Amino acid sequence: MSSAPLAGRLDGLLFFPVTPYGPDGAVDLDAFRTHVRSGIDSGAAAVFACCGTGEFHALGPEEFAAVVTAAVEVSGGRVPVVAGAGYGTALAVQFARAAEEAGADGLLAMPPYLVAAGQDGLIRHYAALAAATSLDIIVYQRDNAVFTPETVVALAQVDGIIGLKDGHGDLDLMQRIISAVRTGLPGRDFLYFNGLPTAELTALAYRAIGVTLYSSAVFCFAPDIALAFYRALRSGDDGTANRLLDVFYRPLVELRNQAPGYAVSLIKAGVRLGGLDVGEVRPPLGEPSAEHIGELAAITERGRAALAVPVGVAGPGERA
Repeated sequence: MSSAPLAGRLDGLLFFPVTPYGPDGAVDLDAFRTHVRSGIDSGAAAVFACCGTGEFHALGPEEFAAVVTAAVEVSGGRVPVVAGAGYGTALAVQFARAAEEAGADGLLAMPPYLVAAGQDGLIRHYAALAAATSLDIIVYQRDNAVFTPETVVALAQVDGIIGLKDGHGDLDLMQRIISAVRTGLPGRDFLYFNGLPTAELTALAYRAIGVTLYSSAVFCFAPDIALAFYRALRSGDDGTANRLLDVFYRPLVELRNQAPGYAVSLIKAGVRLGGLDVGEVRPPLGEPSAEHIGELAAITERGRAALAVPVGVAGPGERA
């Protein structure tokens, strides 16, 4: 764990590694270390271990602790490690404390399990989680944890809560949240993240409302494409960004939408296509069909081909 504040270290592409499993179904820590090391060496600015792409929902407490520990060891302080924490308040606190003991730099707080709670209850849940450790927390908005602007203002006043990751996708709501925090808490340095699956597809829209941080599942299996898009987005090279959207990201999202769970299992398939055996996803998720894995390989190939084409020249799959 670094002594530097987490908020100041999350400037770059955020890597959400998959959790590998061996032939016996157990977590493969050696493959995980290889996966994380490759991501950091490729330019990841942070490692978010045991989160959505990392199948937090499928891990037991001991497995969770082992995976977070491995991420911290591989990082060696080069980049921050943020761990997922979720379920009801009692279990979320246990996972949070395990992450702190493992040396993580922060937490991504998943929505509470099952129940649809009111705004006051959600505030109590995340405040209790923040009070349980010294780790900084990013709250993940999605599913049964969607917040009003007033709730986010309240959360931003809780010691230890440093940001909001949006997996809900309502830009109108996000703009109102940002405005409410800006006016209600002048000078508060609160972070916002685009946390939608395949966040690059909506990155231009989020950038327009001031949200430039995002999670990249694509980085797991195609870091060259993910970094090229990130650099184009940050530099204002919308020609390159749009080319990659047209040739790679939109087809990828259309493939991802073919079946529930593909936001995770398709990413794992991509890592396997890259040569690292990370196993299959655990139930209740299912594996992509052989046909869809073939489509993923073709989409990735076209994305890489597009990287070599100058802006203004028609690339593969584009009209001149």
